[in-house]
Amino acid sequence: MRKTRRSVLLLVIFLSLGGVGYKVYDIVRDMQGQLKKNPLKVLDYLPESALQMKDFHRAKVENGRKVWELFGEEANYFKDEKEAVIKKPRFYYYDKKGEAIETSADEARLYLSEKELDRMELRGGIQVSFQGYVLKSEEANYLPAKDSIVLPTRTKVVGEGMELEGSRMEIEMEDKKIRLLQNVKTKIEPDKLANKRNKNRMGTKASGDENVLH
Repeated sequence: MRKTRRSVLLLVIFLSLGGVGYKVYDIVRDMQGQLKKNPLKVLDYLPESALQMKDFHRAKVENGRKVWELFGEEANYFKDEKEAVIKKPRFYYYDKKGEAIETSADEARLYLSEKELDRMELRGGIQVSFQGYVLKSEEANYLPAKDSIVLPTRTKVVGEGMELEGSRMEIEMEDKKIRLLQNVKTKIEPDKLANKRNKNRMGTKASGDENVLH
């Protein structure tokens, strides 16, 4: 009789543990599905004691293509505000050809919506590099919905044979077009610029207070 009771008890315990194991597996599988769609969702699963992370790294993949990638020395996430602050961020945007636009700064603040990254504000020592051009400023805002970076303060663009400055700049990420707006100053070395054009087939056109690079 005792053996029968013991066997029944063990069976109940086994079934209970099996049910818990299945539930945990179901939860984990659900989490994996959510994280695959939105890599920033992982921040919501962090316990209160783990809101500070070292060596931060996140990336967005869409239809098998990597859209952007973000690295940082340290990240602090504020659950209630749906915000994250990244120290020494390096942000890479990849076009459809896989070519990257690299942006670095002293700090980045991420604003998160329910689905994914709503916008990112970068501050201090901004440097954007692509196709031989280097852009320098103190502020930059990445707007995923518009696929653009806006630099609202004084910005300088330096390339081989050319130097431009403007009070505001806008970058169209996919088309790789740069617009310098207001109080534009231009310095050009024709010989060096001609060599640059031959290498990359890129041009410059100016009109009034706006310069466009493409």
